[in-house]
Amino acid sequence: MERGISFRESIKRHEHFLALQLGLKPGEKVLDVGCGIGGPLREISRFSSTSVTGLNNNEYQITRGKELNRIAGVDKTCNFVKADFMKMPFPDNSFDAVYAIEATCHAPDAYGCYKEIFRVLKPGQHFAAYEWCMTDSFDPNNQEHQKIKAEIEIGDGLPDIRLTTKCLEALKQAGFEVIWEKDLAVDSSLPWYLPLDTSHFSLSSYRLTTVGRLFTKNMVKAMEFVGLAPKGSLRVQDFLEKAADGLVEGGKREIFTPMYFFLARKP
Repeated sequence: MERGISFRESIKRHEHFLALQLGLKPGEKVLDVGCGIGGPLREISRFSSTSVTGLNNNEYQITRGKELNRIAGVDKTCNFVKADFMKMPFPDNSFDAVYAIEATCHAPDAYGCYKEIFRVLKPGQHFAAYEWCMTDSFDPNNQEHQKIKAEIEIGDGLPDIRLTTKCLEALKQAGFEVIWEKDLAVDSSLPWYLPLDTSHFSLSSYRLTTVGRLFTKNMVKAMEFVGLAPKGSLRVQDFLEKAADGLVEGGKREIFTPMYFFLARKP
């Protein structure tokens, strides 16, 4: 995040930065690993005039993403494939570039995921990613650090969150040459966790403040009681709040980052 720039614009800047780091050229075939509903996919395709394939294993998100592609007018250059990114349904050397944004942290095995990306990427081309990682400041023997890590993992449905050094090891083991890597949160003029911090008030993040959370919790509780929300909704709300608390504490203590960036090349 940067001062004087909206959250949405800040996200766009990171997506443009990633596209520039990959050196994307018009007409190239690009793969978005773990694309969600395709927000970055659409922005990067428009920005770089490339054809982007989004890989996702969630049918609902793909259906939603296709509709958003149509509305945005990029349905001719952007598409989705439903598959597991640990077993991609693409031939070897299929793509001119590959990227992942806060997605491959969900992989049960970083090496296995990176190896599949290596396989489908053309020789001489690049893979870039933003990873969720524990930083060098994380102390595995510190109980408070472990509590924060567990809150993030449980609330965000993650396996064991890897250290930045483990990501690098997995990349190299998969065959990549690491061109450069850095925790981009270090140089940010505003903390990345600010929108999640209950002590920070803004109209756009009101629902995440203490008062906003209380209102949301009571509303979910009432909806669950009358049957407008499925049973367990309040429990899910509690999980998400704990995850947000873990993210904020992890950011404040500088033991966790969602902005570990690397650029790697397939020889």
